[in-house]
Amino acid sequence: MRIRFGFSLQSWLLILGFASICHCASRLLGNASLLPDHNSVEFHQEFPVDNATSKFGSDVVSINASVRLLIKVQTNKSSERKNDPHSPHDTHSGHQPSNVSDVSRGRIGDSNVTQSNASGEQKTPIQPDLSYSANQQGADASPKHEHDRIFPEESSESSSGNRTEQRGPGGSAANRSKEAAESGEAHPTSQANCSNITADESVQLLVDFSTTVLENEHIVVFDSYYSENARHNFVKAALGVTSAHRWQILPRDNILSSHPSDFDVIRISSDYQDAVENLEGHPCVKRVTPHKKLTRSLKFVSDEDGEGQDVSEDGQEGGEPCGDGTDQPCDMQKFQTMRGKDRRSLSLGAAFWHSPVRHKGRKLMRSASSAQITSALQAEALWDMGFSGVGVKVAIFDTGLAEDHPHFKKGRIKDRTNWTNEKTLDDGLGHGTFVAGVISSYRECLGFAPDADLYIFRVFTNKQVSYTSWFLDAFNYAIMKKINILNLSIGGPDFMDQPFVDKVWELTANKVILVSAIGNDGPLYGTLNNPADQMDVIGVGGINFDNQIAKFSSRGMTTWELPRGYGRVKPDIVTYGSSVRGSALRGGCRTLSGTSVASPVVAGAVTLLMSTMANHPNIVNPASMKQALMSSARRLPDTNMFEQGQGKLDLVKAYQMLREYKPQVTLHPSYIDLTECPYMWPYCSQPIYYGGMPTIVNVTILNGMGVTGKFRDKLLWEPFTPQFGGYLEVALQYSQTVWPWSGYLAVSISVAKHGANWEGIAQGQITLTIESPPEEGETEPRLSTVKLPIKAKIIPTPPRNKRLLWDQYHNLRYPPGYFPRDNLRMKNDPLDWNGDHIHTNFKDLYLHLRSAGYFIEVLGAPYTCFDATQYGVLLLVDPEEEYFPEEVTKLKRDIDNGLSIIVFADWFNVTVMKKIKFFDENTRQWWMPDTGGANIPALNELLSPWNMAFGDGVFEGDFKIGSHDMYYASGTSIVRFPKDGLLVVENLKDQGYEVDSGVSVTAANVPVLGIYQTQAPVREDNTTVPSGRIVLYGDSNCLDGSHMQKDCFWLLDALLEYTIHGNVPPILEERKSSLTLAAELELPERMEGNHLYRFSKVLGNHPAGSQSRVLPVCPHLVWAQSHPLNHSAPVNLYQPQKLLSIDSEFALPMLQQHDQIPKGIRGFPQGLYDWNPASPELPFSRSIYDGAPTYPTVAFVGMVLVLVYVAANVYKWWTRPRRRKLRPRKNRNAPFVLKIAGV
Repeated sequence: MRIRFGFSLQSWLLILGFASICHCASRLLGNASLLPDHNSVEFHQEFPVDNATSKFGSDVVSINASVRLLIKVQTNKSSERKNDPHSPHDTHSGHQPSNVSDVSRGRIGDSNVTQSNASGEQKTPIQPDLSYSANQQGADASPKHEHDRIFPEESSESSSGNRTEQRGPGGSAANRSKEAAESGEAHPTSQANCSNITADESVQLLVDFSTTVLENEHIVVFDSYYSENARHNFVKAALGVTSAHRWQILPRDNILSSHPSDFDVIRISSDYQDAVENLEGHPCVKRVTPHKKLTRSLKFVSDEDGEGQDVSEDGQEGGEPCGDGTDQPCDMQKFQTMRGKDRRSLSLGAAFWHSPVRHKGRKLMRSASSAQITSALQAEALWDMGFSGVGVKVAIFDTGLAEDHPHFKKGRIKDRTNWTNEKTLDDGLGHGTFVAGVISSYRECLGFAPDADLYIFRVFTNKQVSYTSWFLDAFNYAIMKKINILNLSIGGPDFMDQPFVDKVWELTANKVILVSAIGNDGPLYGTLNNPADQMDVIGVGGINFDNQIAKFSSRGMTTWELPRGYGRVKPDIVTYGSSVRGSALRGGCRTLSGTSVASPVVAGAVTLLMSTMANHPNIVNPASMKQALMSSARRLPDTNMFEQGQGKLDLVKAYQMLREYKPQVTLHPSYIDLTECPYMWPYCSQPIYYGGMPTIVNVTILNGMGVTGKFRDKLLWEPFTPQFGGYLEVALQYSQTVWPWSGYLAVSISVAKHGANWEGIAQGQITLTIESPPEEGETEPRLSTVKLPIKAKIIPTPPRNKRLLWDQYHNLRYPPGYFPRDNLRMKNDPLDWNGDHIHTNFKDLYLHLRSAGYFIEVLGAPYTCFDATQYGVLLLVDPEEEYFPEEVTKLKRDIDNGLSIIVFADWFNVTVMKKIKFFDENTRQWWMPDTGGANIPALNELLSPWNMAFGDGVFEGDFKIGSHDMYYASGTSIVRFPKDGLLVVENLKDQGYEVDSGVSVTAANVPVLGIYQTQAPVREDNTTVPSGRIVLYGDSNCLDGSHMQKDCFWLLDALLEYTIHGNVPPILEERKSSLTLAAELELPERMEGNHLYRFSKVLGNHPAGSQSRVLPVCPHLVWAQSHPLNHSAPVNLYQPQKLLSIDSEFALPMLQQHDQIPKGIRGFPQGLYDWNPASPELPFSRSIYDGAPTYPTVAFVGMVLVLVYVAANVYKWWTRPRRRKLRPRKNRNAPFVLKIAGV
């Protein structure tokens, strides 16, 4: 009886276990098939989709071991899909390889602008009363619905510009706009070009960006908002009634034309030279700046083509020279991008075309990608709590959006406005639709906040042209509408478009949270875009689904602090920007890549987060939201802070941070650890020592207590005595006013004199307190105290022969002037805008020199401000600036006393400069550079004491020095050199002659390299000291990472060996030439009429430009008084930031009751996200935050029962009693019997 009962129990356990497993398997895999994965074994399930989705293939849901949802897009490329008449052909996307230039706008101004603003230029935000009623629309604005308003702008044009002035024929702005709108030539990115791109197909977005200044047109910015009549009277008073025929205020035909405004667009006659000065002298005029135009072009490349293939402007590989049948001359170029994808010439001649690129593309390694970006960031966790963006106003500045797009809920598109000169509200390109879908789509490709209120601002035409004035009016309208969040998937390098920058400050001062793309100009450093690089804006970089920084994502540092300071850390955070799915133009989904994709991902997440704070509206502001995002971000391994900022966006953790938030001040970075690599690169790459240039760390201050604040009391420097903090010296510079919501703290770190021979780790901290005015209902000011830990490695001062000094002071870059690239073949990247710093485009050179044991310091002041006896070599690489006479004298004295210099120059030729002028098709105007690749006339003046000079020839070609391959990219030649020096000559192509005549010729015996040992003068006591050595090389492209074809680091090593130790490299000794240079050869002169004086730190502010300014005083740092602390410093400075919290408990919800539909997904259509309240089943697995899943639990119980059954049987078998069998005994005495078969 007992045995029968035991057997029955085990049988029931087995049956129950297998039944549980089979039940779960049937529920999870009922209509799915197992799909193999290259890296892991996963369950995959295909879910039914609606009719619209079925046209483009279904989504495959991948459930991994952590029970999180990952969705992979399966691109259907069968012939049936290609021939499907229902497949949409209106989507526009792109996937750009290494050098993607996304839609962009301009960067924040320099430190002087910040200081002047803080000192009172615009301390408080101005929020005008711009109440609007529907009956105030102009006659041209004929909306189809109340919330659809068309504002044709036919008389005002602008750009975000190359320069502050241009020359060329003028013309009516209205006529130019009309000409642009009615041009019959098809745009490269028209819909026809994308007709073969289907939805759900993975493509990359390639965006070219261009800016132009409109001649004779200026934006007059007033100090407040005034009526149209008052503004007209101000201009009339400044310019005079008698000269009324010489100026004209251009009308702006939009919804705000009848409301008060803070700017006007004015056209001034070219013969009225004093107009700008007279306007600036009016007491109500804040500033006068050139009117600028911005142009972008979207191009689309199939993701299959890879990220690194060379794609020409029309999206095809390669291209044709300028003789392509067009009417454009070969010397005419279009300014189309800051950093183009392909490496092409300036269309100067048939031979100037495609040269090989150094950065070949690498496919992104994707182990998994999510078809729903919302699932990748676990937005379902917030949806299940009932949050979906309700009550949040989101503005999207882009190319528009169709009112009846099927991906957006009825009534969610609250307002559509058009600020262009085209009379349409719809999106003709698809970019604006995609951005809006990532933020707020509620079907197929889901957005984060489907119930948010969308305000669509159409600021780009179908020809992808926009103007500064369009943005300014649209920004004012956004302030009037009390927008909460504004997404700008645009950006550009022009951080000196001051009206635009000022308006961004005003927006954030009015509590508008701005989210902007950091740029698609990676992997080069120093390529940040504005406005994303502003302190008060959330700058977003891109990563792929392997949590690696996307190759196209721009890197820091900011460059507008150069040359005197050091850039700030940007981006702020990173998130998915590679292969993200979003809404296509007329329905369906498509995949795009770029930081213009990452920006709406963050904007959508911010919208969803803001809706969770509906009961605490006063908590959310641009600073507190940015603090929550950055403090909760997850740091990526093996990535420095200038690539990832604070880390990867974590939506759920940001929600927890925000719900527990208390107004406070935070710092970014939150600590300074000069020993932590790789996160703190480049600070961690070189220790500090006594006598070196101070290490500058620019810290951003975020003030969540109020829009304005100030430092209370003095900042305290508190060295930790047990950690040898007394060896550190710290100087502090900071913004007097923290506005809007942010400020800066520049920390200069050096070594005290008594630490000259000490080696070790020193630590200390800076303590600061910010005070903000009390909010409504409060009586006391708000205070927040924060500490900034500092840790540095100190070494004894290196010997002179190991210390190199990099001349940063004499490098100029765009903006504000047009400074051309050093390689004339780089057509799509014509501007020099990366800062020419050892940590930006010369990063590879810096790493090489550090690996060779050299210590590199940066000089951000004139030559009169450094002690030459401390350095072995001064490096002059690609200088564009002039030189003070005192600098020439000082350098001569330093070289006589043993300092050596190495000069890497670049081309300079007035004829070529005129040939590479920019032509704008819409304005029909030309722009010429202010100097060449380098300022050769200024360099020649610097080198004149030794009878050395460069010429105006431009040469190009490949050659060899020993076994080393060299490429001379648009370099110059040496035309004067001492006879006892060593010259190296090469046979090169005369690129300058080819540019001028179109004929390719070869020039023989071009002097490219010269080395010389100077002769020191005899002293009064008839003694001499060892003098320095001089090296000249005519091309810097082999050191510059921007367009490097072949590096010449080996050559620099050999030249350093010569300049420091006097050893002539044998490889150069063998190439010594006996060429005699012609002494009577005329040296190049500065181009007549250039505007370098406007941007120079040396030349006087007048057209003559021959007289230099007064030599500035050398910077003098005031070291902070030490307040030692006699206790230990924290061991690990990096701790995930913890914001001050209020006393509350907020927990993520468990799985909700099925009879309550989460508010966040109410109204979703039947299909992919169909949730039947009567059924306990969900269409896909929830994230780990949704509570314990049911089916895996049942399966686990069943598996346990099976294991119990197996274990019981094994145990029973092993412990059973064993019985011995009785064997019959053998009778040994029995006779042998043989049996024979058949017997």
